[in-house]
Amino acid sequence: MKRLFLAFMLFIGFIFRLSADEGMWVISLIQRNYQRMKALGFELTPEDIYSINHSSLKDVVVALDGGSCTAEIVSPNGLLFTNHHCGYEDIQAHSTVEHDYLKDGFWAHSYEEELPNPGKEVWFLVRIEDVTNKVLSKVPKNISELKRRDTIEAIEKQIEDEASENGKYTTQVKDFFDGNQYFLFVYLVYKDIRLVGAPPSSIGKFGGDTDNWMWPRQTGDFSIFRIYAKPDGTPAEYSPDNVPLKTDKYLKISLKGVKEHDFTMIMGFPGTTHRYYTSYEVKELRDHENDIRIKVRKKKLAILKQFMDSDRNLAIKYAAKYAQSSNYYKYSIGQNLAIRRLKIIKKKANTEKELRKWIAADPKRAKKYGKIFSDISRAIKYHSKQDIALNYWFEAVYLGPEFTRLALNVLYAVKDFQNGNTNAFDRLKRTAKQYFRDYDINVDEALFTNLISMYMNNVDSKYRLPFFDVSNEAMLLYGIDPKTHIKLKTHSAFVDSAKFFKYLNDLELDSLLHDNGMSLATRFLKLYFKIKNDKQEIDTLLSKGRRLYMQAYMKMLKEKYPDTLFYPDANSTMRLTYGKVIGYNWEGKHYDYYTTIDQYVEKGRKYADNPDFEMDPKMVELYEKKDYGPYAADDGTLHLCFLTDNDITGGNSGSPVLNGKGELIGLAFDGNWEAMSGDILFDKQVQRTICVDIRYVLFVIDKIAHDTHILNELTIVK
Repeated sequence: MKRLFLAFMLFIGFIFRLSADEGMWVISLIQRNYQRMKALGFELTPEDIYSINHSSLKDVVVALDGGSCTAEIVSPNGLLFTNHHCGYEDIQAHSTVEHDYLKDGFWAHSYEEELPNPGKEVWFLVRIEDVTNKVLSKVPKNISELKRRDTIEAIEKQIEDEASENGKYTTQVKDFFDGNQYFLFVYLVYKDIRLVGAPPSSIGKFGGDTDNWMWPRQTGDFSIFRIYAKPDGTPAEYSPDNVPLKTDKYLKISLKGVKEHDFTMIMGFPGTTHRYYTSYEVKELRDHENDIRIKVRKKKLAILKQFMDSDRNLAIKYAAKYAQSSNYYKYSIGQNLAIRRLKIIKKKANTEKELRKWIAADPKRAKKYGKIFSDISRAIKYHSKQDIALNYWFEAVYLGPEFTRLALNVLYAVKDFQNGNTNAFDRLKRTAKQYFRDYDINVDEALFTNLISMYMNNVDSKYRLPFFDVSNEAMLLYGIDPKTHIKLKTHSAFVDSAKFFKYLNDLELDSLLHDNGMSLATRFLKLYFKIKNDKQEIDTLLSKGRRLYMQAYMKMLKEKYPDTLFYPDANSTMRLTYGKVIGYNWEGKHYDYYTTIDQYVEKGRKYADNPDFEMDPKMVELYEKKDYGPYAADDGTLHLCFLTDNDITGGNSGSPVLNGKGELIGLAFDGNWEAMSGDILFDKQVQRTICVDIRYVLFVIDKIAHDTHILNELTIVK
């Protein structure tokens, strides 16, 4: 009896969290949350957040590169704030040993000094439309799950094409609640985005990998870009004739600062969450995806570090790649720890137990939903070999040696060209230029021989290349003499920029397509499709089980708690989350909600031998003088970062943290280590968003960079 009561209380606790302030809410439906937000301190209206009739906050929050990060407009001249780590790859691309912008920072003091970034994009959300009926009303009943999927994809494509207005807009139909709801998102995409400012790594990356996902933090994680457009304000590829984008709507910046329990709101483009995963799926995530990522990336990072430590030029070339790989390596470690520590699988199982009872209590429900758990568990059991192979393929092959990704870009470009796109190779040339700029054959050879070996040794035999010997294939690709192991002239255009661009410029497509690098990459690509094909049929069982699980779960909660509001899992679409400034307690220790420059200096001195904590000399000088200007807090010191209990995930990096008036008070940039399982279960007691205080951002622009070019176009309020 006691165990049943405990299980029920755990279930009720989960329900309560769903109806509390957790949630990444679709902004077009935010009126449902309005009264709760207003009670917490929100002073605007739902129309101020999302409107298609007048300017609203949706018009100042943008997706970077399709949703990898978020940014916000902070001036009438298209100026963007985002995170330093969101701009890291662009900063690195402009860096050399002579002009090391990663280490020393970069500041444009005029429009002419702002640096273009080919391939970088900013996506403005134009509108959202619920197209659930348009999609599901056209799906015949009693068809196979594969046929159902293909039918829906065709309907989505038709809706997207119609909404694009002949290519004017970028459109996406996204499914919500595992295929129970569908929304159309319409975007206007700008493609001339220029770097304006970035602090030195001693500020923007202070703490490095050591402090990543940790609190307390003292990181000035911000960078600044600007949107350029044609003189009429329409999007265009980079051109010296383009001008800064004029915008009527932009964020005001508050100097007031934050206090504990202040209302906060974050808007952005969160990437992926799995809040409604079953216990079976959490186990698979832990044992396959995370464990494999940890094993492969541990080896990859060790290889990169060895080369980077030996040569500053290589350190610059591979800085962004190392940071990107390291980020989710550490995240996966933390998530697996949190799954165990917070007993998440048990909590999920308790929820499933209650749902089973609810289903069994009604014959109609039992008929419709009675097989969902057996279907989900059976699908996961039978696709285990494919899932392991797919995760190793992604980590060791696709994210391993770099020639594989370049080969895929070639295949896509050739296909587009053959379909009549005469500009297909322009993008390929830009991609290849970036690829070879940051490419080193010795690093790639080491990644190939080590990571491909991991793939071949850990997947089922049917997903390996027959008669494949890693050392022999590496010799072929990298031009190693099998007898002497001395590097000779490279044998593949995919490791030789001169040969590659000769083929491309002369349209010698046959030479590219029959290059031995392409041949090897294609063989691995065929393995990918074999794995996916073998996984496809059983995964239709999983997708059906998930769709019906979500139907049953939401019906049960609505029946028990009619006022329950549901938010969908994140899927790189614009969302809003609200909460408050607050610290937290963990294992008997209290963590304050903010950090200061005093802690920056203290940590830098304590860990002086660790390059992650190298301090900026100007910061130390200003600290010793206590010269913080108008950016000092009421306690007289400079606040650097603060915590909120907003619900965010990857993709929210760079998101604006707003007060109740819609003024910018910070930039979201990280989560805390204790809650790395937040993508699968939100724990309100411990899950926190780490934000850089906007006063610190202004302090660096003013006191460190002395950049009036940036400062003078901001609207700062007290």
